Amino acid sequence: MIVDNNQLLRFTTAGSVDDGKSTLIGRLLYDSKSIFEDQLAAVESTSLKKGHDNIDLAMFTDGLKEEREQGITIDVAYRYFTTPKRKFIIADTPGHIQYTRNMITGASTANAAIILVDARHGVIEQTKRHSFIASLLQIPHLIVCINKMDLVDYDEAIYNDIVNQYEQVSSKLVTKDITYIPISALHGDNVVNRSENMEWYKGAALLYTLETLHIANDLNKIDARFPVQTVLRPQREGFIDYRGYAGRIASGVFRKGDEVIALPSGFTSKIKSIDGFEQEFDEAYVPMSISITLEDDIDVSRGDMIVRTNNRPETSQEFDVMLCWMSNKPSQPRAKYTVCHTENSQKAMIKSVLYKVDINTYDRIKDEDIFEMNEIGRVTIRTTKPLMIDPYGTNRTTGSIILIDDNTNETVAAGMIV
Repeated sequence: MIVDNNQLLRFTTAGSVDDGKSTLIGRLLYDSKSIFEDQLAAVESTSLKKGHDNIDLAMFTDGLKEEREQGITIDVAYRYFTTPKRKFIIADTPGHIQYTRNMITGASTANAAIILVDARHGVIEQTKRHSFIASLLQIPHLIVCINKMDLVDYDEAIYNDIVNQYEQVSSKLVTKDITYIPISALHGDNVVNRSENMEWYKGAALLYTLETLHIANDLNKIDARFPVQTVLRPQREGFIDYRGYAGRIASGVFRKGDEVIALPSGFTSKIKSIDGFEQEFDEAYVPMSISITLEDDIDVSRGDMIVRTNNRPETSQEFDVMLCWMSNKPSQPRAKYTVCHTENSQKAMIKSVLYKVDINTYDRIKDEDIFEMNEIGRVTIRTTKPLMIDPYGTNRTTGSIILIDDNTNETVAAGMIV
């Protein structure tokens, strides 16, 4: 399969504490020769001081002092590397229950999620928790890595048993594209190179799987959505009458001459030009940042959305979302918040709590209207002015919101529009 080297793959890692997430990423970086010499020397030196016989690969991602001291991941660590076939951004997310909100932050833009399972323990509650969140965020591709196969003598029967356990879990999830790989992150089996210890495994190594993962269809190229970030009025020679609407395309394709409508005003026009940095385009598509000029001088401002006349989002002041509560302080019934949606901000409140989800059993909990930190549930949001929304399942940009506490300016929750 030929993959464009300019194609960027974002993936996240998730798993329970000590499942080896940071070690796996360290092995990926180390074996793919994506580590700078000075960084390698620093980690080698620290590993020797701590009495390790080999390089502690986890140190390549555990950047916080507390993480290195405790040997755990606390914050989301982002790492970047490139192979001849593809560019990658890795989000190494925490495994502890109390850092669920960090995982949601790291996984929100991912094309793929690597779910690590300890071969000695099999599928546990944290595996179900992280898989549910990956499904909730509708990450298109899941790669289940059964790690520490070296500690179970590379036993094929144990691997098959864990695959069967996970398939029972995945039957309740939205994600359909699931790949299983037996690995040893510590020794490098099936990470970058195929393992000689598991000849019974006929699939590809992890890096090859990531390099050839088909992500071209992950972006919504059908529903044209352009949230306006700012209005450009240069007022200088050559641009005296220029009025451009700048922003980043959330989904779809826009072309010169397209009939469009500005929401929520409802004024229609045609696209006169599509401008980039020092060049003009005949067409632009997600996720390009551009400026659009229209043939008619209509009222468009920040927070408005330019869409096709025959393909419009829903305009609504009331809608349901799957909400993850991120604040240390519990939610307050009918409290006032600011909801941020694309480039639009409006006053809002949680009108009602429909149910909360036990993400260990996937059961619905009703008759509770208070959210504690890291709890997830379905709520109805009411805003002061209409928002232009799509279901999160069809558009991850126009289908997501965050809630901000007006008193503290703290982001208290993230939501996926149902």
